[in-house]
Amino acid sequence: MARKKKDECCVPSVKAGSCRVEAVVSVDDRGQMVLPKELRERAGIKPSDKLVAATWEKDGQVCCITLVKVEDMVSLLKDRLGPVMREIF
Repeated sequence: MARKKKDECCVPSVKAGSCRVEAVVSVDDRGQMVLPKELRERAGIKPSDKLVAATWEKDGQVCCITLVKVEDMVSLLKDRLGPVMREIF
């Protein structure tokens, strides 16, 4: 796989420098991983919260995975799709 240039980002709407590494996590034999406590606290993630895993692809490969709380995603979709749906109907 070709190496990315330092300022190159696979996510078109993200400018280089706006993302940062928060933690390095490992995947266990069952495919599970743990988000560090400090990161969960800062993000307000609590037990039983549901998260959406969204991905971006570049050249047919997943290059970025992001986690979004379900309620935040629902709110985002309502804000974006609500006006469109009202126009249609």
